[in-house]
Amino acid sequence: MNESEILALLQKHQEGTLSNEDKDKLDAWYLHKASKSKLQLNEYELEESYQHLKSKLPLQQEPKVISIWPRVAVAASITLLLGTGVFYFSKSEKEQNIQVAEKPVEIAPGGNRGILTLSNGKQIVLSDITAKDTIAQEGEQDEVTIKMDANGVITYVINPNAAGAKEDENSFNTLSTPTGGQYNIVLADGTKVFLNAVSSIKYPTQFNGDQRIVELDGEAYFEVAKNKSKPFIVKSDQQSIEVLGTHFNVHAYDNESVVKTTLLEGSVAVSSKNQKAVLKPGQQANLSDNTAKITIKEVDTEAAIAWKNGRFKFDNADLKSVMKQLERWYGIKVEYRGDVSDVRFNGGTFRNKNLSEVLKVLELSNIKFKVEGKTIIVDP
Repeated sequence: MNESEILALLQKHQEGTLSNEDKDKLDAWYLHKASKSKLQLNEYELEESYQHLKSKLPLQQEPKVISIWPRVAVAASITLLLGTGVFYFSKSEKEQNIQVAEKPVEIAPGGNRGILTLSNGKQIVLSDITAKDTIAQEGEQDEVTIKMDANGVITYVINPNAAGAKEDENSFNTLSTPTGGQYNIVLADGTKVFLNAVSSIKYPTQFNGDQRIVELDGEAYFEVAKNKSKPFIVKSDQQSIEVLGTHFNVHAYDNESVVKTTLLEGSVAVSSKNQKAVLKPGQQANLSDNTAKITIKEVDTEAAIAWKNGRFKFDNADLKSVMKQLERWYGIKVEYRGDVSDVRFNGGTFRNKNLSEVLKVLELSNIKFKVEGKTIIVDP
């Protein structure tokens, strides 16, 4: 088709008189044109450019966005304008000056960032550390050496030549992550802890006594070193988890109403007030503020620990819980327009992508997002 035929089809689309046959022609033309074009307009550029076009062109009626087709037609309009020069759809002979809106600023993903607070109050910003060996000594006689390996993982090494610390003199450290941060640590007993964004874990530099107790706020994945004589206990605001050696994930953010404990390997006992539940691999214990009752269900464990493996994975996840993940990882604020209580997501993507790419995946569920700086407006 030549340019005059394309212009005629676009005019019909704007007037609402485009037939199904003509729609197919324009669709085919756009797909061919887009495949040959060097322009890389993303969905947000198309939307902003469309709004600009509306203000410049005397449209006969407002097109209704009810499917993917109007977006294709809009993109075709913009591609034509950019690829062949400036055109106008009016009875006036005056040329219109059309420009594509500027590309929105990308919001980058988080990364390995953390703050280590020692027992003496000293704070070490881990993202600023360049050394890959000793970063601190703990205890009056330097009983514990804190190191960082080549991958940035914090480890605790007990000095066998130092006098052992008394149980009531044990030192406690806290590892915390900011918005857009995550960090890994190996505790003194060999337990591996993967800490998600906006989380903290308080732990002793040595595990004295007959229990290994840590305190968690937020989310962490644990690979607990086995020790039958010394149970490992994770305490959060509403519950306590007791294990001997196992792999599990705890999701316990104070701004979410449900605490989730997901077991991948071994066995754990979840306790809250007068309740106790023992989990098997593949099960998740939910403790809700509303019911104060522990419920157990079978879940997709890969979805529960996807964050640890560098992914977002949604298994029938509700919209608000999904957006809370994005808030913590991208440092954004989310506003809702309308009721989103029945919106669910399945699928996923990688956490190392810019926010715009993640939103494209979510928009496949017919949710619209508008980015205004660091604020995301959700329109169901």
